[in-house]
Amino acid sequence: MANKTICEMGLPKSIANIFAARNIITAKDALSLTEFELMELLDVGLSDVKSALAHISEIVSPPYQTALLLMEQRVGNEQLGGHLPTRLKGLDAALCGGIPFGVLTEVVGPAGIGKTQFCLKLSLLAALPAHYGGLDGRVIYIDVESKFSSRRMIEIGARSFPEIFHLKGMAQEMAGRILVLRPTSLSEFTERFDLKEDSIFLSLRNDSVGLEPAKSFKAALIGDNIRSLAECLIACYRKPRMLQLGTMIWSLAEFSRIPVVVTNQVRSQNRDESCPYSFQVQDKGKTKEDSTRYESHLVAALGIHWAHAVTIRLVLEAKSGQRFIKVAKSPISPPLAFPFIITSSGISLLTDDGTELIGPEINTICCQGRSRRLAYGYSAEQFRMDITTYGIVLVPENLQQIIFSIVNFTYTISYRRKSPA
Repeated sequence: MANKTICEMGLPKSIANIFAARNIITAKDALSLTEFELMELLDVGLSDVKSALAHISEIVSPPYQTALLLMEQRVGNEQLGGHLPTRLKGLDAALCGGIPFGVLTEVVGPAGIGKTQFCLKLSLLAALPAHYGGLDGRVIYIDVESKFSSRRMIEIGARSFPEIFHLKGMAQEMAGRILVLRPTSLSEFTERFDLKEDSIFLSLRNDSVGLEPAKSFKAALIGDNIRSLAECLIACYRKPRMLQLGTMIWSLAEFSRIPVVVTNQVRSQNRDESCPYSFQVQDKGKTKEDSTRYESHLVAALGIHWAHAVTIRLVLEAKSGQRFIKVAKSPISPPLAFPFIITSSGISLLTDDGTELIGPEINTICCQGRSRRLAYGYSAEQFRMDITTYGIVLVPENLQQIIFSIVNFTYTISYRRKSPA
């Protein structure tokens, strides 16, 4: 509507001719200037300018819609009320039905916490037939780190929906609805959105602009892991390209009205980020070895600019030997945390009653095992001794982050080869 020409809007001919003579052709041209700028440019009175702008605004402005009308349209036109249920009862209740259509949902957490397991389960639920509670759609799974496992997906499906997967040909049919893409670079990823001959993305774009594809196309876009795509941008600090990536994915979700889920990694929190604003003062009484600081020194990767592009953020974390999934950001949900475990059927909540979070714990990301033990049950002292034997030194820095550096590796290997015969 902004590109609609002023001569088509029914303005008095004398005023319309003045607009045309000053090369103000479209509504956008007129509304981009202030009233006084138009007075000077058109050489007319303030009352004439105000009257013309009011008339142009009335023509190009979309009609108002009530919240009730919007809700009725969503419920009537979109399957399952515009949500992809996760089958995690407490989480679905907190999100008012599940992963919403038309927005960008992000899953953040450290490596091995269960992000890929969550994505595999969502892929199955999107491809599940409608009469079994799924979307009966197709899934575009963007596997950046080659973590997608068809065997694990079939296992999750067989354990979660045995009555479906035991039907002849059903597993093959559902698996055939999931398209796995493995882009090796950001440019390759963006090119897939631009290829006119790509039938899947073309169908999404057709839906977004109101065209009629061959069939009604429902899909879910799942990106695992979006951080790897943007690592080159982070190294060069190229925010415009990173924001372009977020805008492209968000636009696909909004205009195609599909659920879009991306996963993000975590990174160590810089010391400067503990007090990001000038009016915040850090308590000098707190030592750097504070156990709370040790647990929650991780933050989501890609920074604050990417976070603004995300509508819903789910954080997966481990604290005191227990895994939690928490709603850290949502316009419709309170900040809640749910304990969960990973089983053969995927992620399962231990309780459907979430714990409401307050203060800094909403955004902090914990990754700590029982008694500060590292992977596979090693304590820090044991891990240092064992790893040093193989030529790798463990260096704790203020109990906040662990740095591995390989030293004298060649010497260690040659030394081991000189064993007595």
